[in-house]
Amino acid sequence: VQLQASGGGLVQAGGSLRLSCAASGRTLRSYTMGWFRQAPGKEREFVAVSWNGGMYYADSVKGRFTISRDNAKNTVFLQMNSLKPEDTAVYYCAASVRVAAMLSSLYDYWGQGTQVTVSS
Repeated sequence: VQLQASGGGLVQAGGSLRLSCAASGRTLRSYTMGWFRQAPGKEREFVAVSWNGGMYYADSVKGRFTISRDNAKNTVFLQMNSLKPEDTAVYYCAASVRVAAMLSSLYDYWGQGTQVTVSS
């Protein structure tokens, strides 16, 4: 599976961005799809995950971010609202064969990352 993340950019605090993760090679329908982020000097952290039958969010983004899928387009999205400066990071999408995986080590395929910068 090849993953291509896009949609990052510079936005003011309180604004919104929608990240996309387009897949090729295989259908995403049977995969757990996750979003992670990595800020400068910090470890990569879990943001959101979607699998057949459920989804889950990190506490830091719950109520502000929404993960969704368009199976027809083989694409996963991350809608980010009410953005805060602390959301600034490189955002990565990833695919796992494990259900509801939230550890980055459990993911098999990774996109290249897209930069999100939130100004105060």
